[in-house]
Amino acid sequence: MKRVKYILVVLISLFCIIAADAAKVSMQVETPRGKRSIGVGDTFWISVKLTDVDDKLSQPSNVPGAKIVYFSQTGRSSQSTIVNGNFSHTTSVTYTMTLKAEKEGDFKFGPITVDGIKSNTVSYSIGKEDPTLSQPGGQSSSSQDSQNGPKFIGKGDDKLFLRAHVSKTSAYEQEALVYTIKLYSSYANVKYVGAASAPTFDGFVIEESKTNTIQLDYETYNGKTYATAEIARYIIFPQVTGDLKVLGNTYTISVNAHEYYSDPDWGRMTINRPVKLNVKPNDLVINVKALPSPRPANFSGGVGEFNITSSMSNTNLRTNQAGSIVYTVSGTGNLRYIKLPDLKNIYPQQIEVYSPETSENVSISSSNTTGSIAMDYSFMPLEVGEYDIPKVELVYFNPSTSKYETKTAQGYHINVSKGEASAKSQSRDRIEFDSSLIAFDGKSSGRQLIVEGFAYWLWYILPLLLLIVTLLIRRKQLKELSNIDLLKSKKANKVAQKRLKKAEACLRNSDVDKFYDEMLSAIWGYLGDKLRLPISDLNRDNIRQKLNEVGVNDSVLDNLISLIDECEFAKYSSQSGKENMASVYSHGCEVIDTIENSLKNKVK
Repeated sequence: MKRVKYILVVLISLFCIIAADAAKVSMQVETPRGKRSIGVGDTFWISVKLTDVDDKLSQPSNVPGAKIVYFSQTGRSSQSTIVNGNFSHTTSVTYTMTLKAEKEGDFKFGPITVDGIKSNTVSYSIGKEDPTLSQPGGQSSSSQDSQNGPKFIGKGDDKLFLRAHVSKTSAYEQEALVYTIKLYSSYANVKYVGAASAPTFDGFVIEESKTNTIQLDYETYNGKTYATAEIARYIIFPQVTGDLKVLGNTYTISVNAHEYYSDPDWGRMTINRPVKLNVKPNDLVINVKALPSPRPANFSGGVGEFNITSSMSNTNLRTNQAGSIVYTVSGTGNLRYIKLPDLKNIYPQQIEVYSPETSENVSISSSNTTGSIAMDYSFMPLEVGEYDIPKVELVYFNPSTSKYETKTAQGYHINVSKGEASAKSQSRDRIEFDSSLIAFDGKSSGRQLIVEGFAYWLWYILPLLLLIVTLLIRRKQLKELSNIDLLKSKKANKVAQKRLKKAEACLRNSDVDKFYDEMLSAIWGYLGDKLRLPISDLNRDNIRQKLNEVGVNDSVLDNLISLIDECEFAKYSSQSGKENMASVYSHGCEVIDTIENSLKNKVK
């Protein structure tokens, strides 16, 4: 009996020795791709492989000279073999630490103990930072949290980031600048890109460009190839001088990350794991210079390159007959902010000039605003004679030459002949009295004077009341017309319906990209006009808050946000198709009608 116990003890000990020999923990250092050494700011990896170890590896508390950015299990494999009738089975699990080098020097890490089994020790050296290695925004990776570096939130890393760029970092006030945001990604697939808010442009007037298209391209940056796409473009006009800061906004981006597994039967396998990232582009500082002094007295406020022309259909007029002259300003720059000289001060005194009617034909290109603005001035000659309508000068500042330049519109010579009298010169009508209606002697006629009757005074009271009511209505209309935001709010639904009709046409033509552009334009345009919000304040949080304040139900708000997310997903995702276009269109019509009815009921 003792001999049997002895044999069992020996067998158990032998089995433990064999198991201990089979179990293994090994570590390996991987340097940055394309580099033989590690520099401060570089990303490198330490992989830990557990072979036939039952326990799991926990994240180490620290690694000398580096910061642990991310720790996860990155691989698992198993292998079974039969040799001469002997069966053996081996399993291995790999963990990877993503590290950011922070200090110079020679370092060692390990050994680590897992389930009582010690690993080897790895050695690595961290050298000086590579001056040619810079992160998005022009800064090195060691200063990526600084003002001009990219900001990674959550699980963001150098596999995906945003870069903000401006066409000029030093410009004149009112000069057009192009601000763009570009996405860089080395992930397998970008499924969704959505902005949680708009960039902060303090001290700028903003025109969002619609010419950018979400089209993937490939670009080599810092020795690594990324898939890139321009996801936003704005034309901005600085309004004040000094150093103005543009703060990047947060984007939510969904991607697929590869995970690799080794299977004894199928070999190396890849599995896509969805990852959600919140990433900000770098902030920018723009130095805005004041326009040179002294400014010309008749400076129009225009900054860019412009021309001015004039046209007049008829130079032979009559007194008290309205004439018209059109001044057209064309070119590139801040067209909407140009003002012509006051024509009342330069036209002859015998000509009365009225405020112009302005029509715009301005488009936002990839680099500026361009087009023309026509100002139609009506005037009326008051006296007979020949008069010269002077030339009109347009004085603007050209940032290309850094000088004030002048363009001139043609003048005209007009002949004024006698016309019909105006209301001001019309003579008063005579009032004839029928003497038979008036009794000069109260005894000779028993009839009452007609001026003493109520019907007589009613003819004066009614026109007066009608005039007062007309003036009040007209005053209200002028007040509403002067309030552009109120006017846009009232016409928001009408404008949205026109945009939805364009989307319906795209639906019939199966134009997927343009369909989702029109749907988003209809939704965001309606919300911006209805709630009187500028483009810079249009985001999901502001929309939800404003609609809650006016009493729109949470269920309607959830439908609205769901619709926006669905449209943006379909627009920016390569997997978007035609099958959802009809449901998205009907959903959009329903949501806008529901919000419109809710707001009308609230007003009632």
